[in-house]
Amino acid sequence: MEFVGKRVLVMGAGRSGLAATGLLRDQGARVTVIDAATNERLEANAARMRALGADVRLGVRDHPAPSAFDLAVVSPGIDPRRGWVPSLESAGVPVWSELELAWGHCRCPVVAVTGTNGKTTTTELCDAVLRAGRLQSRAAGNIGDALSGEVADSGALDALVVEVSSFQLERCRTFRPRVAAFLNFTPDHMDRYDSAGDYLGAKMKIFANMGAEDLAIVNASLGLTGLRSRVETFSARLSGSDYGLSGKRIMRRGAAVADLGTTRLIGPHNAENAMVAVAVGLFFGVGSKEIQAALSGYVPAPHRCEWVGEAGGVAFINDSKATNPDAVAVALESQERPVVLIAGGSDKRLPFEPLAEMVKRKVRAAVLIGQTADQIERAWPGVRCVRATSMALAVEMARAEARAGDVVLLSPGCASFDMFRDYADRGEQFKVAARKILGVPDYRGEAAKK
Repeated sequence: MEFVGKRVLVMGAGRSGLAATGLLRDQGARVTVIDAATNERLEANAARMRALGADVRLGVRDHPAPSAFDLAVVSPGIDPRRGWVPSLESAGVPVWSELELAWGHCRCPVVAVTGTNGKTTTTELCDAVLRAGRLQSRAAGNIGDALSGEVADSGALDALVVEVSSFQLERCRTFRPRVAAFLNFTPDHMDRYDSAGDYLGAKMKIFANMGAEDLAIVNASLGLTGLRSRVETFSARLSGSDYGLSGKRIMRRGAAVADLGTTRLIGPHNAENAMVAVAVGLFFGVGSKEIQAALSGYVPAPHRCEWVGEAGGVAFINDSKATNPDAVAVALESQERPVVLIAGGSDKRLPFEPLAEMVKRKVRAAVLIGQTADQIERAWPGVRCVRATSMALAVEMARAEARAGDVVLLSPGCASFDMFRDYADRGEQFKVAARKILGVPDYRGEAAKK
């Protein structure tokens, strides 16, 4: 689409809305930005967008007239089933995601990473592997800057590694990554989707425009068939995949290609994340020594099974990024010590019953917080459950329940918005409380320490 003079509505004044506005203004579009919310962060973004020449309106309640726009770009946090989006689409106004907008201006190959869990870690690993191979790479999407903010410089890059969510894929039409990885799938965001099938359908759009020269890297457990691209499968649990696990070694069709024994990557889920990074590196011609160096040097991002410290034989691990029950299962599976689990939060309409047997095996006691506390306690009969009304109290209660040799694990399995600003705020509050117990207030933590 030619954007000069086009009237474009950007819905959402957050990070992706800001990036989309910058790209659209660079292309000569007339941009109106609206957001139903208003806060200090959005006001700061609004000031930047106005400086670019956009008309910005925060705290908007009334629907804009669809006839005033040629295109709408929707931020991922906006539910397309409600509010402004249906009225725009019924009036024939195209509605794109920010990812779709950015893709049309990208001038380098894209490596796209999706899945229910593990996207950020895998995106970082892929970027690290490409950089180790002396390729010009950058991570973007849900991680770092929104893709619209990166495409201006994309002609100088060998690849952009993009973390993409189902929300971003929903309104994609032409998006075509050179390499796409689908890490795993379990029902999530049931407050957004009518069914798990709808959620899966959004994820599958990552492959919609790929061809025979492209590569899909797919978890073997998904059983995906009918893709038009070349396919390589991976699994730390199932035999017969292109990439598998033998002890600590990643195997590719029977040959060892990387050693996880020298890395901070713990658990089968991280082994699978590393398999994807290896596959991406090999696709782009990165050597085995460089791939191994990238994996060995990688430090996982905060709030993902992040080691906080140990005192009196009790370790504290921050897995605040675990926002669904499957992520809790992954975290529990990675622990070799008995666990006192801090769980609960904002309700995403996800079942906790499937975790019951694992919780019985792994968890000494559960400290429950937030809206879902009652639901979780009902789902885990026979497990000792206690309640806390704040993170500080939850950590104190968890320490009281723990014995020497145990792990206090924050792995909520829920969104954070009932009690916290976001998952990062939740994790930071956990670390502050844990550091108080550890008696090391200046401690900064080491991610994923064994």
